[in-house]
Amino acid sequence: MSTTRALQRVITAQRTSDGAGVTLNRSLGQSQFARLDPFLMLDEFGSDRPDEYIAGFPAHPHRGFETVTYMLAGRMRHEDHLGNVGLLGAGDVQWMTAASGVVHEELHTPEFSKTGGVFEAVQLWVNLPASHKMSAPRYQGIVSGGIPIADLGPKASGRVIAGAWEGVQGPAYTVTPINVFDLDLMADSRVTIPIPERHCSGVVLLHGDAEIQGQPYPGEAHIAVLSRDGDAVTLHAKTNAKLLILSGEPINEPVASYGPFVMNTREEIMQAMDDYRAGRMGHLS
Repeated sequence: MSTTRALQRVITAQRTSDGAGVTLNRSLGQSQFARLDPFLMLDEFGSDRPDEYIAGFPAHPHRGFETVTYMLAGRMRHEDHLGNVGLLGAGDVQWMTAASGVVHEELHTPEFSKTGGVFEAVQLWVNLPASHKMSAPRYQGIVSGGIPIADLGPKASGRVIAGAWEGVQGPAYTVTPINVFDLDLMADSRVTIPIPERHCSGVVLLHGDAEIQGQPYPGEAHIAVLSRDGDAVTLHAKTNAKLLILSGEPINEPVASYGPFVMNTREEIMQAMDDYRAGRMGHLS
């Protein structure tokens, strides 16, 4: 019999900007206290105003973690110094294990830059254990049609991006055991989602109105952090709702971060900065 997890706290998303002036809502990662091991950062993008997103993210480095970009609307092009190129459309996922270092850019495609429209996406940073921080980088481009759907009945379904749910295995390879589920609920539906007992977990409401364990959800883009006790979470959609379910096995290691680098010590951060400045992390031509 499942034991449901309680709503422990809410990390309220803050409106900010990143890249070349892209407006976003940041919950995880807004401070050193706003983390959910192994998840470091969670940004939610959603705008129909091109001036809030069209400049994108010009060339920049990463080291020590994984970046996950989940596109919900619009089109973006990824390119990195290793020659990986990915075109992301609605429903696609880019899973980049930066590890020892990647220099990349994420820019809107020319046709989307000209026409504009709605741009909506989620970007998640996933930490790597010390044993993998300096391993070889890895890139996974996952198309929408390759993401399996877990059928929860006539009023609910879930896309399994990473991990396993109801016997359905997600396509993403992950270093740290994590689950990433995209859940669509119709109005007045209820579902119970399993969560591995060892995992830290949180729920993000992307659209709509919902309750967690009978408590009103605090609002779109905020992350509801669940307690560690229990092996499931119960959700009730008051209206049609879209939610992101995150859970992961905690790494339980020191975190030292500076901008695009996440390591274990200050000395490792200084080394990452030196390596990037000296060109040892690569160049994007």
